[in-house]
Amino acid sequence: MKNVLITGATGGIGNALIRIFYENGYNICATGTNNEKLSLIQDTYKERVNCIKCDLFDEKEIEDLVLKSNEYYGSTNVLVNNAGITKDNLFIRMKDTEWNEVLNLNLKSNFKLTQLIIRDMIKSRWGRIINITSDAAKIGNVGQVNYVASKAAIEGMTRTIANEVASRGITVNSVSPGFVNTEILKTVDEKKLTEMKSKIPLGRVGSIEEIANAVYFLSSKESSYITGQVLHVNGGLTM
Repeated sequence: MKNVLITGATGGIGNALIRIFYENGYNICATGTNNEKLSLIQDTYKERVNCIKCDLFDEKEIEDLVLKSNEYYGSTNVLVNNAGITKDNLFIRMKDTEWNEVLNLNLKSNFKLTQLIIRDMIKSRWGRIINITSDAAKIGNVGQVNYVASKAAIEGMTRTIANEVASRGITVNSVSPGFVNTEILKTVDEKKLTEMKSKIPLGRVGSIEEIANAVYFLSSKESSYITGQVLHVNGGLTM
């Protein structure tokens, strides 16, 4: 069982996820919306990687994604729901569009894709679903009520689905990153970054590889007795 579908594959964590699953012999369906970045992934990995453009705001495109991935490798054994967006604003000023877009992409598309993928997992009585959430779901972030709500909801959804499908040999877990060295972090000024690091017991930000390693572990047979959990990969930021 070596087929994995990764959403949000064109970002930093997405790239690290592709790399670790590729190195371990998986067939990979990588999804995103950036044609240039998808082409770069396809050029980098000459085999066992199929890039499929998918707008997760569009339910029809999600359905087509599942059909195309099944045409490529049969069925998905491991689903990594990594895609997510932010539309930040203070709660009192947040627009309906900012709320709806974040909830639709981060939460609703996760629900829809997981519901479609899990059907074949139930039939084969094996599967791994890993959702990427955020430590923001636990501590809250100023100006991110929509993002925090979406990630907290995903953690609740993780536990509920895990309960429903455990008897079918399917595990469902979340990985919750803290501060991670991605492109977004490079936009933070040095003073703010130093302040952020001071709050982390390990004294540093995490790497995209450390997030990918946690996801890969939860996809493996070694994690078969772990389900419905949120694995915080954050250097001790929350305990």
